[in-house]
Amino acid sequence: MRTGAEGAADTAPDAADRFDVITMGRVGVDVYPRQVGVGLEDVETFGKYLGGSPTNVAVAAARHGRRAAVITRTGDDPFGRFVRTALRRYGVDDRFVAAVPDLPTPVTFCEIFPPDDFPLHFYRFPKAPDLEIWADDLDMDAIGRARVFWATTTGLAQEPSREATLAALAARDRRPFTVLDLDYRPMFWPSREHARSCIAKALAHTTVAVGNLDECEVAVGERNPYAAAKALRDRGVALAVVKQGPKGVLAMDDSGAVEVPPVPVDVVNGLGAGDAFGGALCHGLLAGWDTERAVRFANAAGAIVAGRLACSDAMPTPAEVNGLLGEDA
Repeated sequence: MRTGAEGAADTAPDAADRFDVITMGRVGVDVYPRQVGVGLEDVETFGKYLGGSPTNVAVAAARHGRRAAVITRTGDDPFGRFVRTALRRYGVDDRFVAAVPDLPTPVTFCEIFPPDDFPLHFYRFPKAPDLEIWADDLDMDAIGRARVFWATTTGLAQEPSREATLAALAARDRRPFTVLDLDYRPMFWPSREHARSCIAKALAHTTVAVGNLDECEVAVGERNPYAAAKALRDRGVALAVVKQGPKGVLAMDDSGAVEVPPVPVDVVNGLGAGDAFGGALCHGLLAGWDTERAVRFANAAGAIVAGRLACSDAMPTPAEVNGLLGEDA
C-alpha cells in the first residue's frame, strides 16, 4: 500500500473471492436541492447522497443482486466515512476504498431544471483523491478475476490514476467483460484531443464500450451513432453501446446492430440514468442475455432513475425494471 492512501490494506480479499462486478474511479457526495427548478442561489434545503459514476454503477449492480466492489479513494474526513458507510448500506464491498490524507472528499452540487437541464458543479480541489489511485496499490488478481471490470475515462484524466486505470485494463487481457464507460467530463481535461489520445490507449484493452453521442465523438471522432459504433468496433471492442437520449440506444456486436427505443418517463433528474443503465447492463451481460434484451433492460432501468431525484438511492430492483417492461422477473 502506497504511503498516503490509508484504510484498504487490512481488508485484502482472500484468494477464493471473485466479484461479479468491480468498478474503478470517481466517488463523492452528491448534494441535490430539495427545490426543483430553482438556481442554487435560491435553494434553501438539500439532500446528501453517495455519488460518482462508477460508484453508482456498483450500487446499481448490487441492487440487481450482483456481488460488487468499487476501487476508489476518499478524503480522510467525515464525508469519506459517509461514503464507506453508504457503500456498505447498499451492499457494495468497500475493501478497495482507501483514504488519502490532506485531500477532501469531493462534493458535487446539482441544479435541477427538468426535463433536460441538470448543471453540475464539481468541488474537486485541489485534487480529487480518486485521482490518487496508484497502479502498485491495485489488487490485480481481484481485477483480473472479476466477471465484469468497469472503468471510466475520468480515471484517465490525470496521473497517477491514468497509469493505474490502464494497468488495470491491461491486466484483464481483454477478457469479457472489460468495460470502458466513455463518461467524458470536459472540466476534467485540458482538451478533447488529449482525452481522445488517452481513451485510445484504454480502448486497446476494452471489450465493451458505453457512451452517449458526445462521448463517442470525443472518443472516436464520430457523432453518427452507427459510425461511432463501427469506429469503436474497429478498435477491437466486442460490444459498442451508443446512448442517443430521446432516440433510444444503439448496440453493435458480432451479430450486427440492434436499436432499442426510449422508455417514456416524466424526467425529474436525468443525472443517475446512465449509472442505472450501466449497473443493469452488467446484470444482463452476466445473465447471458442477448444484446437486445440486455440493452432493453438497461434502458428501462435508466428511465426509472430519470424519474427519481437521487442517483444511488434511486437504483431500481429487477422487479421494478421488469414491471416497467411488463415482464415477469
